[in-house]
Amino acid sequence: MSAALCGGSPPPGDWLTVFQLPSYASELNPVESAWTLLKRSLANLVKRTLAELTALVKTRLRRMQCRPDLLSAFLFRTRLDLTPLCNPRN
Repeated sequence: MSAALCGGSPPPGDWLTVFQLPSYASELNPVESAWTLLKRSLANLVKRTLAELTALVKTRLRRMQCRPDLLSAFLFRTRLDLTPLCNPRN
């Protein structure tokens, strides 16, 4: 983490929080859990057209979006510590 980000200079604003993430690993990416759930919900379904499949995928994604507990579970499953490394407000 550079000194500029952790106190060497003023932070760019309250709108930016910096997290240090590890190198890519699918088990640490909450989106992978969402894709797994989506693919599982589409298994063994047959749609006649791409438009029908697209509509179904959008519906399933909207259902996930309306379940904050599910989205929180995707984040929890990663076991990442999402507290900021440097807190500009202190």
